[in-house]
Amino acid sequence: MIGMIRRILGISGKYKGRIYGAFVLSFLKGMLMKVPIIVMYFIAAAFIDGNISKRACIYAAVALVASVAVQALFQYLADRLQSAAGYMIFADMRMKLGEHLRRLPMGFFTEGNIGRISSVLSTDMVFIEENCMMVIADMMSYLFSQAIMIIFMFAFDWRLGLVSLLFTGIIITIGIPMQKSDLKHSDARQEASEVQTKAVLDFTEGIGIIKTYNLLGERSKELTDSFDTNCRVNLGFEEAHMPWKTSVYIVYGLATAAVLAVSAVMYRNGTLPLNYFIGMLLFLFDMFVPIRTFYDQGTRLTVMNACMDRIDALFAEKELDDSGTQTLAENNSPEIEYRNVTFAYDKKDVLKDVSFSAEKGTMTALVGPSGGGKSTIASLFARFWDIQSGEILLRGTDIRNIPLSVLMDNISMVFQRVYLFRDTVYNNIALGRPDANREEVIEAAKKARCYDFIMELPEGFDTVIGEGGASLSGGQAQRLSIARCILKNSPIVILDEATASVDADNESYIQQAISELCKGKTLLVIAHRLNTIAHADRIMVIKDGQIAEAGDHGSLMAKDGIYRSMVTKRAVSTGWRN
Repeated sequence: MIGMIRRILGISGKYKGRIYGAFVLSFLKGMLMKVPIIVMYFIAAAFIDGNISKRACIYAAVALVASVAVQALFQYLADRLQSAAGYMIFADMRMKLGEHLRRLPMGFFTEGNIGRISSVLSTDMVFIEENCMMVIADMMSYLFSQAIMIIFMFAFDWRLGLVSLLFTGIIITIGIPMQKSDLKHSDARQEASEVQTKAVLDFTEGIGIIKTYNLLGERSKELTDSFDTNCRVNLGFEEAHMPWKTSVYIVYGLATAAVLAVSAVMYRNGTLPLNYFIGMLLFLFDMFVPIRTFYDQGTRLTVMNACMDRIDALFAEKELDDSGTQTLAENNSPEIEYRNVTFAYDKKDVLKDVSFSAEKGTMTALVGPSGGGKSTIASLFARFWDIQSGEILLRGTDIRNIPLSVLMDNISMVFQRVYLFRDTVYNNIALGRPDANREEVIEAAKKARCYDFIMELPEGFDTVIGEGGASLSGGQAQRLSIARCILKNSPIVILDEATASVDADNESYIQQAISELCKGKTLLVIAHRLNTIAHADRIMVIKDGQIAEAGDHGSLMAKDGIYRSMVTKRAVSTGWRN
């Protein structure tokens, strides 16, 4: 338990003083809780000796009232210190986690870790700040109180002290394996909570498809199974914990009875004075309460420990190295260059020895069958992942030697799947360049062909749109994302063809917006519609992680290869024209 408390102190940073202050206040409050017993002891002793007086009773009453009032004050101050510190600690930790997640490779987010992140943020951190921070100081107070109670027993008689010490040791002996058992089951409990969170997210995100294909029963069963598993694991936690807890309570009862029996025998034998016997009776039923309560509350700390393990594991995920310091300068090197690039997800090769270059102001198109590696090539240039071997260069400089912030300043990305934040239209566009003025934002919107529909919204540019752009059509959301990129005005544009899944009306507007975006830029285009890349400076056919063919449209059509076959098939099915 002490180790767990130290663990919290280890992450408390600048708020550690507040927690130590809460320790002191909780300890003082614990001591004041014994004041009524001490007062009663002296009153009883005075009564037995015949020295009781009205003045003594008044003093006793004042002491009782004062102790209760000061206890309440100390409790209030301790709660303010430790609970506020808990919220402050985890507010800072959430910000640190956000910074950490920002530096992780995209592969971490595509490997099913969204539920894990959500569980850590909404379950693990919340549990600690709401359930554990309020008891940390009290836990230390219980230990101090138990030690003082044993000292009191030794003050009455050394034999009573030994009996108290013996049974306290027995409770601790039971508490240690109870803690280990709780730790084991706490890990399983939090893992089940993560699985349930992921199941809920998957079900919610796919609710449209689930309804469309009438899979509510089947998919609901998976969600229900996760609820059942979580319930079963939590019940298992309680079932494993209860025998140990019952044992602690049994020993607590036996200890109370044993101290009472020994003191009664000693009083009967005349070795314990009456006033000491009465004092012992007053202390008796509070004698082992601190150590019992310590292990009662300790269950929270074992769950907290499992939560901390999961938080630490998330922080331990390896970040992309951002130690580069090289600056970029205009030179005669290609704008984009891949040299013998090999990349794998886990142990599966996705790209194998890929090499090509793109000069400034040119358009390079990536085509080929799904899963061939087109999107991976584009994503690697933005350092969503780091390559296993080879080099990717920007104007002759390895992108790993360039600060990430500088690299991203040079790249704008437009993907089919657009994400807009629950914020105003203005702020969503201004994300491209936060220091832009209102006139620049409006001009970007006009170039992206979205000014007209923005002005038709209830509050114009100040209209708050739904998270993910839910309150806009797909084409409108896409044009806002292009406006964002136009405002950013980066020299390189990575384009995952934005018109592949929109209607004809929006396609025309989006093509005009893209034309504005791409003026004078170096383009890396992932092509889905072949008619859009006929005029590309270079077309590369990507198959099985390699460049199968490369050249312009004319040279590739002159070959009897993959590209010509793709064009021919598309022409038959859609009437594609040169």
